[in-house]
Amino acid sequence: MIKSEIYRKIIGTVLPFGLIILMIACGDKSEKLVDSAVRKTPNVVLIFTDDQGYNDVGVFGSPNISTPNLDKMADEGMIYTNFYVAQAVCSASRAALMTGTYPNRLGIHGALDHRATHGLNPEETTLAEMLKGSGYATAIFGKWHLGHHKPFLPTHQGFDEFFGIPYSNDMWPNHPENKNYYPPLPLYEGYQVVDTLHQDQSMLTTWLTERAVDFINRKKDDPFFLYLAHPMPHVPLFVSDKFKGKSDRGLYGDVIMEIDWSVGEILAALEKNGLTENTLVIFLSDNGPWLSYSGHSGSADPLKEGKGTSWEGGVRVPAIMKWPGQLPAGGLQSRVAMSIDLLPTLADLCGADLPGLPIDGKNIWPILQGKSDAVSPQEAYYIYYNRNELQAVVMDRWKLVFPHRYRSIKPGQVYREDGMPIEYHMLDFQDMALYDLQEDIAESVSVLEDHPEIVKKMHELAEIARQDMGDALTEREGANLREPGRVESGTD
Repeated sequence: MIKSEIYRKIIGTVLPFGLIILMIACGDKSEKLVDSAVRKTPNVVLIFTDDQGYNDVGVFGSPNISTPNLDKMADEGMIYTNFYVAQAVCSASRAALMTGTYPNRLGIHGALDHRATHGLNPEETTLAEMLKGSGYATAIFGKWHLGHHKPFLPTHQGFDEFFGIPYSNDMWPNHPENKNYYPPLPLYEGYQVVDTLHQDQSMLTTWLTERAVDFINRKKDDPFFLYLAHPMPHVPLFVSDKFKGKSDRGLYGDVIMEIDWSVGEILAALEKNGLTENTLVIFLSDNGPWLSYSGHSGSADPLKEGKGTSWEGGVRVPAIMKWPGQLPAGGLQSRVAMSIDLLPTLADLCGADLPGLPIDGKNIWPILQGKSDAVSPQEAYYIYYNRNELQAVVMDRWKLVFPHRYRSIKPGQVYREDGMPIEYHMLDFQDMALYDLQEDIAESVSVLEDHPEIVKKMHELAEIARQDMGDALTEREGANLREPGRVESGTD
């Protein structure tokens, strides 16, 4: 049995929560983990894709997309089967990743575009600022999406280098659905616009990968933080000639294959420079697949729904992490964690000071290492969406979902392969439900009536969150919200 088949059999179904398994079917590749007392401060490479579904990686079950580099990374590192993002939408997800804080607390909702006059408040401490304070060189190549005005750009938020785009790659006039709505898509070098992306983005993944490899080569003698935020596979899809027509999944599969190639280039650059043993590499998606684009979208199978919803298909993402000697090779971790936890975890690993303002994330390093006595430092995780609606609470194996409206694909629509969307329709989820995600990863059967004590506890935790961050569904304001950064309309 090949290793990817082993993963497919156990992800989300028979793997108990909180259990880590060292794979032995392909030989014992586990190594003795280094004690934290002698751990060397690592480089950090964070690869973040856009709208890639839970099922769009070989080791997460993809039946028709080849991802040999990600599969190898999982073989030499570990996969995280229950890893969440804070919200299933671009800017909010990135705000949580960069600050270790729920994005609704920071006033970042939805997806910021060229009309937005706000962004991530410069008073918030980003991952880059935190690590820069500990002597790290920092760079972002790819999509920022936390404000395009100068005070909010990456080079004003702790990054030494920025090459990429300020918001999503569909926010341009040449995409058929958005014609005559968006201005040309700017391409930034630092804080300057150096070009605009016109009819063709086919070399974008290659350009960003080349920049990332060059950064590794230049900074090999210094501690560094590399944030490679691929705009793909967000629509409109583009792929270079290297991978055009190469997959069994059409253009979308070609794009994922090129992202997988990019991962391979990064890992090869680390190996070439002798940095593999001292670099933590993290691979994540920002949210689930944008299902209305049918043939041009990914798959969250077996999860429910996708991007723009608080169901598992929107907020649970593929996660792979590698650090030889520190993370167990061939490991599977199923404890619940969220992107907000990465900042405090990296603070611990890299000897950095935590932000001065309160954050929501907790250090999950003992869990990542798979220590048998490790417990989650979080009582629960809160899933917000829209304008500060608390739609769900996740606590260990349990997920409590509150009544709310959400979007879904209208039944009977024709599957499209031309890059144009099919129609969403809105559904009213009317009755509160409790799901046992260990037994029911697809959120198909509520067990609310069977576990009154669990429901009571989760209600109490939800009420704490409402008092703290508010909840539009129950018309609560929240006592500890912070303002985003703002500029006057029309200014740079």
